[in-house]
Amino acid sequence: MDTRNPPCGHRALRRGRCSEAGRLYLITAVTARRQPLFADWRCARAACASLHAAALQHDAEMLCWVLMPDHWHGLVRAGEHTDLLTLMQVLKGASARATNLARGRGGAVWEPGYWARALRQEADTATAARYVVHNPVRAGLVRRAAEYPYWDALWLDRRRAA
Repeated sequence: MDTRNPPCGHRALRRGRCSEAGRLYLITAVTARRQPLFADWRCARAACASLHAAALQHDAEMLCWVLMPDHWHGLVRAGEHTDLLTLMQVLKGASARATNLARGRGGAVWEPGYWARALRQEADTATAARYVVHNPVRAGLVRRAAEYPYWDALWLDRRRAA
């Protein structure tokens, strides 16, 4: 490794990244310039619908996710045939198209790249899921997670997303 010019920016985030089939990952993606695009309910609803539809097209499994005004968190199990990079390209692309349609203009919706942390043990699943769905509570947007409309979890009987 050349220590004189260490990788920086999004290239550094990708360095050494691989996705292991069947492993759980906690993923975060942020909006372009951290704009609160999803504070607009039309954009949030469109993005939620597209996230769900895009995820169904691949063998990765979204256990839970939350769409905040300026970012998205997801707990994802990597699939046999869909690595994280491909999944995130599909999710971000579909949600960007839907968001731009809802807001009636084009432009960047997401920052390039994403953050992913592999969970070490299946026991971490419940802790990570609580972290994801309680994000709106910690941000002061609602008092209880159930009050926030833009999230979903595999364990729910009905869709919570808009």
